[in-house]
Amino acid sequence: MTPMTTEGENPRTTAPPAPRAPHARRSARRAVAGRLSWGLADQAASSISNFAVGIYVARSLGVTAFGVFSLAWVTYGVVLNVSRGLATDPLVVRFSGVPEASWRAAVARSSGTALGVGAAIGAVCLVAGLGLGGRVGPAFACLGVLLPGLLVQDAWRFSFFAAGTGRKAFVNDLVWSVALVPAMVLAARVGSVAAFVLAWGASAAVAAAYGCLQSGIRPEVGGARAWLREHRDLGSRYLVENVSLSGASQLRAYGLGAIVGVGAVGAVRGAELLMGPFLAVLMGLSLVTVPEAARVLRQAPHRLGTFCLLLGGGQAAGALLWGGTLLLVPDRPGDLVLGGVWHSASQLIVPITLSVAGAGLGTGAAAGLRALGAARRSLRSQLFASACYVGGGLGGAAVAGTVGSAWGVAAATVSGSAVWWLHLRSALREQHHDSVPEVRTT
Repeated sequence: MTPMTTEGENPRTTAPPAPRAPHARRSARRAVAGRLSWGLADQAASSISNFAVGIYVARSLGVTAFGVFSLAWVTYGVVLNVSRGLATDPLVVRFSGVPEASWRAAVARSSGTALGVGAAIGAVCLVAGLGLGGRVGPAFACLGVLLPGLLVQDAWRFSFFAAGTGRKAFVNDLVWSVALVPAMVLAARVGSVAAFVLAWGASAAVAAAYGCLQSGIRPEVGGARAWLREHRDLGSRYLVENVSLSGASQLRAYGLGAIVGVGAVGAVRGAELLMGPFLAVLMGLSLVTVPEAARVLRQAPHRLGTFCLLLGGGQAAGALLWGGTLLLVPDRPGDLVLGGVWHSASQLIVPITLSVAGAGLGTGAAAGLRALGAARRSLRSQLFASACYVGGGLGGAAVAGTVGSAWGVAAATVSGSAVWWLHLRSALREQHHDSVPEVRTT
């Protein structure tokens, strides 16, 4: 097991590495490109699967029942952020690119933690669902039963990327997608929300079981307590950080609907859908950015800042390029894609583009902070960014409606990105200071 760190400690520091030959540098760049490519492929498989499930369920159930299914889906998203903060985020930070024996021991306990989180929160959902009844109750009861499998499947994805074997994560998501097909067909014959939740969660459980075969590792629920204790310096902060991120988005949506109207939420969602292909790329890269930053820190610490700048700058440039392309789209193709939502959504392209560009730029700094294990700085940055997001989105809505909310979020995202980079610069200075050996004179 690699030595653990708290903020301000840096046992990874070693003597500056010897210069590598040009062919070694080219091989290293090809390896990085390969791992990034698998991250994009895995996210593409996941995004296409989620999109197909949403469309199929919506067409099968109708608006009201689809709303109930969406409540279960959103609840899963919140629980997923809890699991990642406690289980897989510390794994990615501290066990990326380590010897296989260390990785396997850590993965067993990390996946066991994810399984334990799923079982605990799943029990709450099950009890709540049985008590609620109606349409919502059975959906939440089924979600509670299947949460452990859903969370373990996600844990395998991050475990494989930590090991640099993104191909296995891609295959695992592909197995989930294939299992979804017959499950959804059977659910459509039943025609209930609970049946679709069961189909979705059961197919994830199939992929979770397959992950055990891929890795040769079984989750150790008994190791969850030790995992949480040993990584509480990171886990507790990442938990708050992840939940604040998803919570800010929900608060902005609810507040926008209350201030302007539900149509405003639809317009913003439509504009986000226009950015969907690029957002899929952004999420795909996010699977591998922290493991790659951790590898850079171990192999060439002095290059971490440059790596993060190239990563964030590249994503911001890509967002601006995609947004500029959207501005050239005529109204007719836009109407074909979004129908009546196109007119209102197209007015938000510029601020939404700036928001995504700001988020992409901040992602580079966030990857660096997580690689450094600077959880306190990372948490401060995320809380500031989340507060700005809610304040900018709702303040803008109160002043200038839907467009004002979009511009408020854009300003907030760019400001949040600046704070991420200020904290990364300070963390890099601390890391550099700790790595300089003390020279004693007599």
